[in-house]
Amino acid sequence: MEKITSSAALANAIHLLEDTQARQREQLKDQFQITYKGLTSGNLLRNTLNDVATSPYLFDKILGTALGLASGYLSKKLVVGASAGIFRKLFGSIMQFGITSVVSHNAGNIKTLGRFLIQSVFHKKK
Repeated sequence: MEKITSSAALANAIHLLEDTQARQREQLKDQFQITYKGLTSGNLLRNTLNDVATSPYLFDKILGTALGLASGYLSKKLVVGASAGIFRKLFGSIMQFGITSVVSHNAGNIKTLGRFLIQSVFHKKK
């Protein structure tokens, strides 16, 4: 910035700084409104669900966990049945935990195996 030597130049510089300050104030207000609208609960929920839906890694993790829980639950139901003794229920719970853990940690390998089995069953060999 130049050195100000006259009162007219000083008044002009003050006016320019006031204009700059007013523009920056308006920009700050506009940005605050945009940020406030973005932080409302509806927008946060919508953005989070959108991120979950578009994230393939997270979707695979959720799918693997759901597959693990479902397979563990079904295996327990198959072993325990409708009515069973306490030891059979305990064995079923332990087996459910083990199968859930194994399936959820190896969901990618299980999906690959499933794709291979489906392709080998439904596609004819040449």
